[in-house]
Amino acid sequence: MTTTGPRVEEGYAPVTGGVRMYWRSVGEGGPPLVVVHGGFGVVEMFGDVLERLAAGRRVVAVELQGHGHTADVDRPFTWEAFADDVAALVGSLGPGPADLLGYSLGGGVVLRTAIRSPEAVRRLVVVSAPCRRDGWFPDVRAGQESVSSAGLEWMRRTPLYEAYAAVAPDVDAFPALMDKTGALISGDYDWTDEVRALTLPVLLAYADADGIPPAHAAEFFALLGGGLRDAGWDGSGRPASRLAVLPGRTHYDVFAAPELAPVVDAFLTAGG
Repeated sequence: MTTTGPRVEEGYAPVTGGVRMYWRSVGEGGPPLVVVHGGFGVVEMFGDVLERLAAGRRVVAVELQGHGHTADVDRPFTWEAFADDVAALVGSLGPGPADLLGYSLGGGVVLRTAIRSPEAVRRLVVVSAPCRRDGWFPDVRAGQESVSSAGLEWMRRTPLYEAYAAVAPDVDAFPALMDKTGALISGDYDWTDEVRALTLPVLLAYADADGIPPAHAAEFFALLGGGLRDAGWDGSGRPASRLAVLPGRTHYDVFAAPELAPVVDAFLTAGG
């Protein structure tokens, strides 16, 4: 008997600022789920989580400006530009909003997308990202401030660089990627008030040994109306948003954890 896997497609979408964003689609059905990698990442960083999620829907993984297959342009990295790129990508998929999932840097990007373009987003999944910069542990923030091309030789020995070099249209652009990423993640931001104003359902997912303390995860969840009261014996007081803490995971493996997929799937299918 011959079996076939999920449908796989790939291509480039013109988004904003002259960027042609690489995307890879797995599975069929909708609404589609658009997935955004972390810093220096490519679509493969999620392991088989994408295929697990694609069992019942179309999953579209993208690569941001200067990452992976997506060539860089003469534009700094900003949360707003990345968010507008993702919103434009969603618009290219067809009518109707999409679900968004982002990890770490990508979590900040999809959060900004929901804030700036709420009409483009049905449900939002933020994995291992805070809603303000001081939500990271102090040592993580210090590490972010040291990210630059000065660390190129060290990065050359990492799996992140190897994955980039395998697909990038210009491997010599990696130092610029490091400098632009460092400038982005070391800048201050606080989206507290904008998060509080969100009306769409949001799933926040963290590792129990993340780069973000559980206290911030709880605070972020409270801004979305979660964890403020008992839900009642029948669950009628349960908020639309959810908080998941995956045990035995860290910031550096939670994105590819097999247990992440069923948590995300249950959230995306809640309420039909």
